[in-house]
Amino acid sequence: MTAYPWLWIVFTVIAAAAQTVRNAMQRELTGTLGTLGATHVRFLFGFPFALIFLATLMLWTGAPLPHTGWAFWLWVLEGSGAQIAATALMLVAMGERSFVVTIAYLKTEPIQVAIFGLIFLGDAVTLWMMVAIVVATAGVVVMSTKPGGMVGGVRPTLMGLISGGMFALSAIGYRGAILSLGLSNYIMAATFTLAVGLVATTVMLSLYLVLRSPGVMTAIAKAWRRSMFAGFMGAFASQFWFLGFSLTSAANVRTLALIEVLFAQLAARFAFGQRTTLREAIGMVLVVAGVVLLILAY
Repeated sequence: MTAYPWLWIVFTVIAAAAQTVRNAMQRELTGTLGTLGATHVRFLFGFPFALIFLATLMLWTGAPLPHTGWAFWLWVLEGSGAQIAATALMLVAMGERSFVVTIAYLKTEPIQVAIFGLIFLGDAVTLWMMVAIVVATAGVVVMSTKPGGMVGGVRPTLMGLISGGMFALSAIGYRGAILSLGLSNYIMAATFTLAVGLVATTVMLSLYLVLRSPGVMTAIAKAWRRSMFAGFMGAFASQFWFLGFSLTSAANVRTLALIEVLFAQLAARFAFGQRTTLREAIGMVLVVAGVVLLILAY
């Protein structure tokens, strides 16, 4: 697809950095919009930027919109639906005051992505790739847990695992949609899929909120100025996630994406003066080791 197959590494690092900024913006919005409202901001205010990315690409290159078949739409709807379901499950689990447990098991996503990618897309997983995925995932789980934090029973554990699985299926759905287009222009394939996926997710989640929590939509509308930048960063990050998906397996992208936690740790250290604990340091070493193994294995 490209003369520089290693570009997926660059794209993923950019996406992880952009997502760190987006997450910081969403945290600021949570106080006024609630968790679900702040989450929806990334879609509602992100899809216009995705459409702008697509229009700019078409004008710049003269490339037409790709022809889509039924497989593309099935993959996109699966990716969008799985993303909404994953978010809902995550919020339910966190609502039960099981935040630490939920996040820890959510981080098993790369392992589940590798399994689902092999089953549904035939994405190869070598022994060293799997070792890298497990090592990096273990590092994030170690960083996400605290002494006495993994309590709460079976329910939050299952919710976290299932939510991570749904996020994994979402990544597989979007990569499947990109591949189904069969385009040699990987940038158009990724950008078009992103635009369609964000529109689909926005429509579904907006309808849900209008029917179940109309007050949230009203609050989002009132906070449009602050939400705009979060939406842009969300679309910007997703653009590079999808570019990564177009060049390599979702397992590779989602494993390398774990460096996001390193960015978050650095932000906490230098922006807020928070100290790094021994547990967090061990986790970071494991993440870095896993990422290095992944790149070497590729």
